[in-house]
Amino acid sequence: MDVRKAVIPVAGLGTRFLPATKAIPKEMLTIVDRPTIQYIVEEVVASGIEQIIFVTSEGKSAIENHFDYNFQLDHVLKEKNKVLLGKELDMISNLIDIVSVRQKKPLGLGHAIWTARHIVGNEPFMVCLGDDLVSSNVPCAWQMLELFRDVGESIVAVQRVPADQTFQYGIVEGEANDRERTYKVKRMVEKPAPGTTGSDLAIIGRYILMPEIFEILSKTTPGHGGEIQLTDALLALSNRREMYAYEFEGTRFDAGDKFGYLQAIVSYALRHDELGDAFMGYLKEIVKTL
Repeated sequence: MDVRKAVIPVAGLGTRFLPATKAIPKEMLTIVDRPTIQYIVEEVVASGIEQIIFVTSEGKSAIENHFDYNFQLDHVLKEKNKVLLGKELDMISNLIDIVSVRQKKPLGLGHAIWTARHIVGNEPFMVCLGDDLVSSNVPCAWQMLELFRDVGESIVAVQRVPADQTFQYGIVEGEANDRERTYKVKRMVEKPAPGTTGSDLAIIGRYILMPEIFEILSKTTPGHGGEIQLTDALLALSNRREMYAYEFEGTRFDAGDKFGYLQAIVSYALRHDELGDAFMGYLKEIVKTL
């Protein structure tokens, strides 16, 4: 069965970016010339996903508006003969079919995904976190979908992290197999205490999940931080059927963290068709003054 839908949770308050996110969703913070969330939407579109389900909360309407058609703005651009800009905005509003559901209480990532159950239905689906960017030649979502067509089971994207940082992530313990960069999941733990795991495979914000996860999430009790943790439900799912961890090819940026956000801006600016060379020159001049 093909994966046709992607759930993107965007209900978080973005407290790490206050006061910038007091009135603007963190997913709308700009990286060079487009909001963070647009990069993620473009990734899943380029990977063949047919529908996106935003899990939102109060104050997130700017995200939905960004991907909607704005008649007044379109009219103004046409009057000013800004044809190329108008075409770009038209492209954004026609990228993909988008629907939204509300997470009415901040009960964790697991709960956010559970709220999309009626729209996803009984089929495998992708989850992309709204503040995880992956820069790669082949979209991370595409890489995972290719693996899914081979294994037909749930997949979590992972990256290696220093041992002293494992406590910040959900960690996978698994065994390598004959598929390159792929591990069969044996155990998962959310933000393990130092010294409690020998694995450095950290889960990042890309998943392909079988629909059984919804029934498991409905029975999952609050875990770390008093929230319904997706990692706890994933572990339960892995005990029912096979699950794989995939060490994707590319560079991941945590755009929900101030330093990660700055790293993303620099990286994407350097690769920008119009600005890259000039920005590189500017950075070299800055370095000379240090």
